[in-house]
Amino acid sequence: MTPVHLHKVIEKDGELLIGGLPYEKGQRVELIVRPEGKAKRGKRYPKVRDLIECGFIGMWEGREDIGDSAVFARQLRERSLCRSRSRPRPRSRNNG
Repeated sequence: MTPVHLHKVIEKDGELLIGGLPYEKGQRVELIVRPEGKAKRGKRYPKVRDLIECGFIGMWEGREDIGDSAVFARQLRERSLCRSRSRPRPRSRNNG
């Protein structure tokens, strides 16, 4: 069974109320509780579901001007890399 990952706020010292879990009476579960630190909230990478829902995946579907989308994507990446390499990098303020 898929683990359940929750973020909760402690509303009363030393107590945590959890409900709506997909487990039955008598079933043994493991519970690990740890404070959520600020470092934990780093960069969040999108999940495939997020990319599908926002239209990112499949955005080139049906485009007749693109042809092979994998080749097209590779060419875009290569052009982007060439542009970024040819641009002068900003000088650091500390280095003059």
